Amino acid sequence: MTVDLGGGFSLRRAAADDHAAMRMVCLRTGDSGKDATGREDDPDLLGILYAVPYQVLEPDFAFVVETEGGVCGYVLGALDTPHFNQQLERDWFAPLRQQVSDPGPDQSRWRGSDWARYRIHHPELVFPPALRPYPSHGHIDLLPEAQGRGIGRQAMEILMHGLATAGSPGLFLGVSPTNRRARHFYAKLGFATLTSANLPRRTTFMARRLPSPVRDTPNRGGGRGPGRPR
Repeated sequence: MTVDLGGGFSLRRAAADDHAAMRMVCLRTGDSGKDATGREDDPDLLGILYAVPYQVLEPDFAFVVETEGGVCGYVLGALDTPHFNQQLERDWFAPLRQQVSDPGPDQSRWRGSDWARYRIHHPELVFPPALRPYPSHGHIDLLPEAQGRGIGRQAMEILMHGLATAGSPGLFLGVSPTNRRARHFYAKLGFATLTSANLPRRTTFMARRLPSPVRDTPNRGGGRGPGRPR
């Protein structure tokens, strides 16, 4: 599957050969959509946490955006979040803990990528009642050269269409509260902010229902696409 996004950009399913590029994209958008390279002492950990496991565990909903110069973004999703979280804990984080040391809970002692190392040992795999009408989740990262071209909108519509076709009734996203651009982008795609006492406060959750795939043919129209909000 390859979709022409226009302007020399295309979207296709991610493959194992894309893992290094996915880690690079995740790092360069890892600070609420901005480059996190200067913040991290291990350039691979963000992608290991937030990108690569989707290609491994949910390959049907993992796509990369590429141009002549190579991969410049991705859009990732999970059909059934509780099931994905179980797989992530059992098949992804458990083996990683044998390779990565736990820096402990004292954040004053954390340096570089210690926050990511801590997340490997203590992942926040939550699915509170407010999210149950929206069993799927997703996120998107685009490098600057792929932003502002309507690529983000097209990629998200393809992901939503795929999830709806697979039977999902709804999709949610976790957004950094400081990332106004991402929240605006998702609002234009029909996502609304969820408010509930049982939702974690450090993340803004946005969600939308997914229409029947018969009525939800992807629109390859314009729009703006931010890097992955965190």
